[in-house]
Amino acid sequence: MDRRDFIRALGAAALTQKLRSQNTCPDAGRKADFKLEAGRVTVDLAPGKSVKTLGYNGSAPGPILRMKEGQAVTIDVVNKTDAVEIVHWHGLHIPSDVDGSTEEGTPAVAPGECRRYRFLPAPSGTRWYHTHVQAMRNLNRATYTGQFGFLYIEPKNDPGNYDQEVFLAFKEWDPYFSSMGQDEGIEVAYKRFSINGHALGHGDPIRVKQGQRIMLRMLNASATMQRGIAFAGHTFGVVAMDGNALPAVKAVSALELGPAERIDAIVEMNNPGIWILGARDAHDRQAGMAIAVEYADRTGAPVWLAASDERWDYTMFGASATRAEEAELVPLVFERKFVGRKWVDNWTINGKMFPKTDPIQVKEGRRYRLAFDNRSDEAHPVHLHRHTFELTKVAGVPTSGVFKDVVTVGPRSQVEVDFVANNPGPTLFHCHQQMHMDFGFMTMLQYL
Repeated sequence: MDRRDFIRALGAAALTQKLRSQNTCPDAGRKADFKLEAGRVTVDLAPGKSVKTLGYNGSAPGPILRMKEGQAVTIDVVNKTDAVEIVHWHGLHIPSDVDGSTEEGTPAVAPGECRRYRFLPAPSGTRWYHTHVQAMRNLNRATYTGQFGFLYIEPKNDPGNYDQEVFLAFKEWDPYFSSMGQDEGIEVAYKRFSINGHALGHGDPIRVKQGQRIMLRMLNASATMQRGIAFAGHTFGVVAMDGNALPAVKAVSALELGPAERIDAIVEMNNPGIWILGARDAHDRQAGMAIAVEYADRTGAPVWLAASDERWDYTMFGASATRAEEAELVPLVFERKFVGRKWVDNWTINGKMFPKTDPIQVKEGRRYRLAFDNRSDEAHPVHLHRHTFELTKVAGVPTSGVFKDVVTVGPRSQVEVDFVANNPGPTLFHCHQQMHMDFGFMTMLQYL
């Protein structure tokens, strides 16, 4: 254990002692709207292929939490693990002290204790919840585990123009360190893959009827992996990204999701048969990241057909004209810092690693343009807590109308986004790739 690890361990122990005496759910006699219990679970991917990990309420993914926009909720989080935990309500515009980030000031939950969260769910759409602790080199911690689930906020007015709603979470399991080369750092690889905690053929298929319109709400719950998804014999009518409606429905044959990104898509069930929906990567699909879609009265083995090679581009979903409002420019340069052979690389924002990164300073009510300049050879799914931003330029192409809370900045590429500083309080900005976040890729948004 080096000095940094020793100091971190002492700090964690002190924090745990402090939380043990303070961290209890108030109003114990009043039942919460939801309860999440973090603890050990076994994920049965297939017969003879199980994964032991951490999850919520005895499963992974955890339960789907459905809330109504603007109606207050209470959630009790019980920590039955042996380490400090915290839950982040990803994509919600809520106060810092309940957002689920210790960097923002949300109290963590000590082992054996409970904490009650209260907030008004907003905005509506497909959100999710997940643990927000550090993993560092511990691959049995943080988003490498099964501690995640969908959180769907029902809009006040929803025409519901579809016949069936299906939630699909794409996830890898059994992570391990893999060296990328003799003189390069290490990355994380995985042995097993699933959709909704099951490998192809070992969970319930999606059962449909010809002529139905199916709403697919999809989440890339990976700790580190970019994910391509296709649906054999069908196209996706993409209606929302990260839970936010798009200007118009766009039909595509395949999807791309970085870690933490969500896509809502309508699929017209107009091609009877038994088909495979899953990862475009053949290895990952055959290793489990797929699910069968069965039309009524059809039998046989599920069929895979490769999707076209059309290029994924955020600007396909937006308008070409940018907004006229002026925005204050905030340049953010992302770079890799090589540490050593077969070691974990560090990451910097404007030349500094967290916690020494310079905060992004904003004033309430003003519009800002974050200019992401990725000077590394890896993609970065960057996430801004407690706010939604609008894509304004992607790889030099102007766009508007696409609102997100995570955007993947490709290798050696640039993306610009606008947001209004309308939710005061300490706010975290980070890469949602767990290794990048743990090793420097974070900073704070600071209201002046």
